[in-house]
Amino acid sequence: MSGTPLIKAVLKTVPYRVELSDDQGHTWAADEPLEAGGGNAGPTPESLVLASLGACTAITVKMVAARRQWPLDEVRVELQLNPAGKPDSGNDIVRRIELLGTLDNDQRTQLLKIANACPMHKLLSGEIRIHSELR
Repeated sequence: MSGTPLIKAVLKTVPYRVELSDDQGHTWAADEPLEAGGGNAGPTPESLVLASLGACTAITVKMVAARRQWPLDEVRVELQLNPAGKPDSGNDIVRRIELLGTLDNDQRTQLLKIANACPMHKLLSGEIRIHSELR
């Protein structure tokens, strides 16, 4: 990740649809599903977090494989939050990574270690402090 991203989230009139934007000119939406009173106009906040981890995993693994000139054709990442139900404490993210290409076992093992060192994995598995203030 380059720099410090600035993300804006604005909820106006639709019950839960949030318009999101970043300082790079990208825009997207988040929402709650119909059964939660939302309009299902975008992914849920939880899905956006999982998507961030999945994207970061795939990008990091592909970058390293390309740099090392390893035969990695495709990276597929599936993620679930608390698939066995909400635990008594914390949360569980299950991440399944599929590496397509003619990689040997050592390369696959190295790429799994790299996946576990991607910036979003570090962020989500490290200590997080959130400082909130009203404007």
